Amino acid sequence: MEHPRMLSHSRHAKYSLGQVVRHRNRPFRGVIFDVDPEFANTEEWYESIPEDARPAKDQPFYHLFAETEATYYVAYVSEQNLELDVSGEPVDHPELADVFGAFEDGRYFLAGPVN
Repeated sequence: MEHPRMLSHSRHAKYSLGQVVRHRNRPFRGVIFDVDPEFANTEEWYESIPEDARPAKDQPFYHLFAETEATYYVAYVSEQNLELDVSGEPVDHPELADVFGAFEDGRYFLAGPVN
């Protein structure tokens, strides 16, 4: 018998590490630094989202180094609420250099190992 989780749809993340994305409904953009195949935050966090705006849990969720015109922060966003940022502009988040190196062709590349 198959494990119940194996019976659910297998979703592949649409976006990958280092891609610059923007939120569909909120004024921020960011760089993906981690991906959860489905919702993996706290129930309290999920319940804090207004019910009419709550995303489905069975989709990839992305950890972003996010920026607005005024501030920097880490965001946790469902795939349905993201779109590729096509501006070609780098993101200025101060933590980017801890994970990523070069910015080329509209995306960041993971930094090499530190010796």
